[in-house]
Amino acid sequence: MKIIERLRVELADRGYDILVGPGLIARAGHEMLPLMRRRQVVVVADKTVAGHYLAALRDSLSEARIAYEAVLLPPGEETKDLAHFGRLAEDILAIGIERGTMLIALGGGVVGDLTGFAAATLLRGIDFVQIPTTLLAQVDSSVGGKTGINTRIGKNLIGAFYQPRLVLADTDTLASLPRRELLAGYAETAKYGLIGDAEFFGWLEAEGDAVCRLEPAATRRAIMTSCAMKAEIVAADEREEGNRALLNFGHTFGHALETETGFGPGLLHGEAVALGMVLAFQFAAKLGLAPADDARRVRRHLDAKGLPTRISQAGLPGIPAERLLTHMNKDKKVRDGRITLIMPRRIGQVFVMKDAPIDPLRQFLAEVARA
Repeated sequence: MKIIERLRVELADRGYDILVGPGLIARAGHEMLPLMRRRQVVVVADKTVAGHYLAALRDSLSEARIAYEAVLLPPGEETKDLAHFGRLAEDILAIGIERGTMLIALGGGVVGDLTGFAAATLLRGIDFVQIPTTLLAQVDSSVGGKTGINTRIGKNLIGAFYQPRLVLADTDTLASLPRRELLAGYAETAKYGLIGDAEFFGWLEAEGDAVCRLEPAATRRAIMTSCAMKAEIVAADEREEGNRALLNFGHTFGHALETETGFGPGLLHGEAVALGMVLAFQFAAKLGLAPADDARRVRRHLDAKGLPTRISQAGLPGIPAERLLTHMNKDKKVRDGRITLIMPRRIGQVFVMKDAPIDPLRQFLAEVARA
């Protein structure tokens, strides 16, 4: 029996449903049709994902008598830049879209962010649907309306808050993920336990292997718990003026590492987040803000899953602290030149540190870079 679960993101007249379960690509046309103003869609996918799932999506759209075109992108984080976005926008416009046309993001976080930003900007805003095919996108990036692209200065510095009309998280797609991509998504899943649900993190310690084996019940619980927490936070703070910033736990450290590695395949986003969360706990413990036992527990769990927990594992041994501080100073959360960090008090509770102490942070970064 195929179990499909449904969750609502409550945003008044811009609210939308998240569906989680197997076989959702095959029924995508049926689910989308009531939301459409015009029976025309443009599917955006990378070439790897298209090889797996584009034919099934096209069959679903044909059954619903929805006209479609597809635009394919190269895979990888390197695609999420101005040059590729410009080509994507031109290709979509060349198809002959109208304001009633809907875009479909079929893929992981890169495709979701690019497609969402295209939807937010083309013709001053058209509808789009997220069909996330990676665990990271299903538990995090497809929900909440953050869209954006990277620049050489830093990650996601150009973008918009723009909500999808629907999210279809087809759990069947996870079976085609390389192990490394699956673990990158697991890191974002663990984040939800660390920022606001210690019981969920404890469950992951016990059942995380079942999630990584894609056992249906465990996978469904991991995705639904993550999405429910994010939906609640987004509903209360859509544009990150308050508690939504807590979702960036681990990201200030992680984005700095990604920027230093050039957003290349050597360090995936989820891997950077895993390492960033470990660093945040270690820094908090060093400052006496969080228990050292919690920092060791987080590192032990993520390390056991095969995620990087040391800077040397990101290919950056001995990186000068000043280089990382320079990247952190370009983070979107910087205010009046002061670095903002999301810091833990304990597993399940984090807070916004609006003015991180620079000298202790510099010393800490120098220490962990040598470890």
